[in-house]
Amino acid sequence: MSIVKINVLTVPAEQREVLEQRFASRAGAVEGSDGFEWFELLRPLEGTDQYLVYTRWRSEEDFQNWMSGSMKEAHQGGADRPKPASTGSTLWSFEVVQQASPK
Repeated sequence: MSIVKINVLTVPAEQREVLEQRFASRAGAVEGSDGFEWFELLRPLEGTDQYLVYTRWRSEEDFQNWMSGSMKEAHQGGADRPKPASTGSTLWSFEVVQQASPK
């Protein structure tokens, strides 16, 4: 079964639009990665300032390969790199043990 990685990003209200624009402009950046299965950016509706970045992968190895390859390259900064939109980040990891889809 697949693995799920959820990056929990703490995003101040004034940075929400910046974060969403940055994700929109990176469209396609992860989709071609070997073992990639799914992506969702989840915006909080109430009671929290945390966005969830949901990705699903064929294996932990595929995720680690992406992390050490194209993701690392995309997040390496230079002097002209914009300040992060989030003020904090936590990575949650899960193994899919059951799943269902509409009939």
